[in-house]
Amino acid sequence: MKSLIWDLDGTLIHSAPDIQAAANKMLADMNLAPLDLATIESFIGNGIPKLVERCLAVYNLPLNDAAIEAMRVYYDADCTTLTAPYAGVLNCLKTMQARGVKMAICTNKPLAPALTILNGMGLSQYFDVVVGGDTYAHHKPHPAPLLGCVEQLGVAMEDCIYIGDSETDAATAANGNMTFALFSGGYRKTPVAELPHDFLFDHFDALTQYLTKA
Repeated sequence: MKSLIWDLDGTLIHSAPDIQAAANKMLADMNLAPLDLATIESFIGNGIPKLVERCLAVYNLPLNDAAIEAMRVYYDADCTTLTAPYAGVLNCLKTMQARGVKMAICTNKPLAPALTILNGMGLSQYFDVVVGGDTYAHHKPHPAPLLGCVEQLGVAMEDCIYIGDSETDAATAANGNMTFALFSGGYRKTPVAELPHDFLFDHFDALTQYLTKA
């Protein structure tokens, strides 16, 4: 079977509520009104600095380092309260692990909170490698993090499947020339039909069936 490389936010976990809580604390420090969940979800996918930039742009304010740091502090302090795996994720991971499949996480979330969440959700045991948005000099959709996962797993690019939910993930897979499975849930602005993918699924049971044949 092929090795699996997973996106985290919007793919394995519904993390937007905790991200929203941290973002709104950051905005409150600046006497700015809170943003709703749908807005925050549309900002997820390119790392914390880009998310903060998008939040501030709502108020026609420029990005600043203090806001980024505040967002990091608030999120690092409380990133598991409202976050949970999507339905079927645990069964899929258990099935793949039982079959001896090597698995990695490739996320634009900084490594520290990514590990905190994986540990807190009981998911870390399933992954041989975790690459965060600050692990390499570049982050997704640059292929460097994906290539780093492949190298650390000790497998060939053609023997991997990348699984994600967003425009960033589709571009990452394309840039790395890797087979891409697209989750129709998650956080995305573009219709799934407009994103290049090799397999589309709306529930992890369907993904499990696909992967057992890959």
